Amino acid sequence: MEELDYTQSTPGQYSDDSVRTLDWKEHIRLRPGMYIGKLGDGSSQDDGIYVLIKEVIDNSIDEFVMGNGRTIEVAIKDQKVTIRDYGRGMPLGKVIDCVSKINTGAKYDSKVFKKAVGLNGVGSKAVNALSSFFSVQSIREGRTKIVEFERGEIINDYPEEPCALRSGTLISFVPDEELFGHYHFIAEYIEQMLWNYVFLNNGLTIWFNGTRMQAKNGLVDLLQRNINGNPIMYPIIQIKEEDFECALTHSSKQYGEEYYSFVNGQHTTQGGTHQAAFREALVKTIREFYKKDFDPSDIRQSIVAAISIKIQEPVFESQTKTKLGSQLMEPDGQSIRNYIGDLLKKQLDNYLHMNSDMAEALLRKILQSEKERKDFANIKKLAKDSVKKVSLHNKKLRDCRVHYNSNDARRLETTLFITEGDSASGSITKSRDVNTQAVFSLKGKPLNSFGLSKRVVYENEEFNMLQSALNVEEGVENLRYNYIVVATDADVDGMHIRLLLLTFFLQFYPDVIKTGHLYILQTPLFRVRNKKKTVYCYSEEERVDAIKELSPSPEITRFKGLGEISPDEFRHFIGPSMRLDPVLMRKASDYAEVLSFYMGRNTPERQEFIIDNLRLEEDIIEQDVSAF
Repeated sequence: MEELDYTQSTPGQYSDDSVRTLDWKEHIRLRPGMYIGKLGDGSSQDDGIYVLIKEVIDNSIDEFVMGNGRTIEVAIKDQKVTIRDYGRGMPLGKVIDCVSKINTGAKYDSKVFKKAVGLNGVGSKAVNALSSFFSVQSIREGRTKIVEFERGEIINDYPEEPCALRSGTLISFVPDEELFGHYHFIAEYIEQMLWNYVFLNNGLTIWFNGTRMQAKNGLVDLLQRNINGNPIMYPIIQIKEEDFECALTHSSKQYGEEYYSFVNGQHTTQGGTHQAAFREALVKTIREFYKKDFDPSDIRQSIVAAISIKIQEPVFESQTKTKLGSQLMEPDGQSIRNYIGDLLKKQLDNYLHMNSDMAEALLRKILQSEKERKDFANIKKLAKDSVKKVSLHNKKLRDCRVHYNSNDARRLETTLFITEGDSASGSITKSRDVNTQAVFSLKGKPLNSFGLSKRVVYENEEFNMLQSALNVEEGVENLRYNYIVVATDADVDGMHIRLLLLTFFLQFYPDVIKTGHLYILQTPLFRVRNKKKTVYCYSEEERVDAIKELSPSPEITRFKGLGEISPDEFRHFIGPSMRLDPVLMRKASDYAEVLSFYMGRNTPERQEFIIDNLRLEEDIIEQDVSAF
């Protein structure tokens, strides 16, 4: 037998040479998910490029909370982000340390930053390491210091010099395309983040690309902005103390529960102990006020609420701080559950006693929910039995192994593709990552649900199955997939199916859209190739460019439907470079009015709209043809 020489390091062998120590920037760049969650290309609001912006602004917000600087300026141009605050500015001798040495910062001293958002001394360092360009300027006590970095390495260290500018910090950065790919910023995501900051910080002004953001009524303003014109059952109730604020009402038209929860100004999109405590305390308080043992779901049905709590040294379940794990209020050691429970019991109970009209409106809403629940009880039971049978025998859902409501590190990648037809769903099913990607197969066109009650969700097999697959019957809290992706053909029938699905979500589960979970899959219209290279084109312009690139006579294929794309090719379109268009609900849009126009009865106005746009399309086609 040949004797092995263990003094030489070989591939796969564990030796002294296998052990290495990474410096701070290498570790961040090698494991960015530990610091900013997933990378992404900007299509999703929890993609890394937005976390980078948040990490820098969090430092400016902490300065504001400590009474330093009332204005923050944010500008984005040509993928470069610039953030300027007017706080105290970093100590000039520690500027480099503050942005390039892990576990370095002032936030460990709770006397200085008592209730700060960032606590681990990592945020600005992660931004630095993950940016192709990063510049920091501190202005303090009449002097300034500027340092510039490239992927965490210092490229220019300018000496201190006198400065007449107002004190504060100016940071500019460009996210690194080597890591984030061909990313793009979606203004609506950034605006929502910035508006949340001003809602939570009375007296703060934020300028975003020249637009001023300011709020006067805290979380009441937040709810009014997000209710989006939907009718509510009673005026918004606001409860406010030093370390806690909440605002709540019930919508008369939407289903489920909708929460906007925050800890020290951080938007905890996944909730946590504070949100759970609020939901529990709300039920207990209302039961005691009306002296009736209402079902919790009847009390919380259609609620829209915002919750903000401030605690010292909060513990989050991940670096991205989307879910609070803390159990106690510091430093007194009172539990968050008892703190919120006692406060809500006192304040909400008093409010309802002093506002009898609102108490009556709330009671009517609870009784209405109770009646609907009892009316639906038998339908729901039959529907759930049907779901079990259909899922066992028809296999409409090809599920994945990891789910969004789990604690698995891959939860942010979980995706459900909703597609139509056996060939299309078959191609995606064979191409997908079985760990994180699931497929739901529609049978033909779904029902137009506009104007129908939620009863149809349980009576219609397709909707019933889809609701069950998503796990959204009680709201988005236990949603099983982070990305819900509508994957239909790019023809007239495919567009119609897309509209019918959007109507379903807008009608019954608008919070799925509001929380940024619904997307449209982009698939290529053309394949242009020669013997050396293949280019997939998503538009006519890309096709023309590809023909020029692969001249003289490349092969051109027009994909008429998803079913024509082979599983091997589909892997390119649902993998890391997957192109997604987010479905966004802008504040200015009244989606009920939009649904009525596009999905309601065939009105003369809609007929005119269709005819006018057909003429416009014909004109565009004629212009394109003449160009050749």
